[in-house]
Amino acid sequence: MDVSLADGRRMPGPEAGLGRNLTYGLLDLLGKRIVTGAYETTSFPTEAELSDQQGVSRSVTREAVKMLTAKGLLTARPRQGTSVQPAACWNLFDPDVLRWMLERKVTAQLLEQFNQLRSAIEPGAAALAARTGDPAGLAGIEAAFAHMQATEAGQETYAHHEALEADIGFHLSILRASGNPFFMQFRDVVATALRTSIRMTRSISGKVFDLAAHEAVMLAILRGDADAAFAAMAAIIGEVSRIMEQEKAA
Repeated sequence: MDVSLADGRRMPGPEAGLGRNLTYGLLDLLGKRIVTGAYETTSFPTEAELSDQQGVSRSVTREAVKMLTAKGLLTARPRQGTSVQPAACWNLFDPDVLRWMLERKVTAQLLEQFNQLRSAIEPGAAALAARTGDPAGLAGIEAAFAHMQATEAGQETYAHHEALEADIGFHLSILRASGNPFFMQFRDVVATALRTSIRMTRSISGKVFDLAAHEAVMLAILRGDADAAFAAMAAIIGEVSRIMEQEKAA
């Protein structure tokens, strides 16, 4: 049976299925609801209500809520119960939180925030890869670019999601080639940012990526030109901002 919210919306009940692992199934269900704003106008259910709604034990509910609290999505206070935390408190580097964010409606503000983050990370990683990249890292960039070439050349045989994954693979290969483990900690954030920005810009520009722009990044890295690598990567990210500004002005 579906569950009614205070604002009249309905959420699927236990028949929607939580999978074989009830705790993680409930974690995923609730996390997705929180991140997509399902509780913006209604209180977060109590432990008893969640157990009844989803047909699971209190221990399963308690564990799922504890995990969401650890991710910064919930907070529990004595005599106040459990409530949803503002987005500023969420652990945005958590893979689950990032995955749930992909379910949100893409807004200009979210895209701008992702672009700001990418601008602070990716050009620097490209410059570092140009200065210190080892043969294995550079070969990884070349292989990733070749995959992008293949998806563009074979548009009739490669699905859109394969082109998207090829683009993401290229950007992640540069984080790896930088040799800095701190850059690699941003891989999930960068991948989520790319999925979000491409979903928006593709609907406007009609393409997943600019192959020539990515080739410019690769060639600058391969010849060890850190300044050119930084500028070429910054240009790719800047193009997303340009497309969005153009769309707002239209």
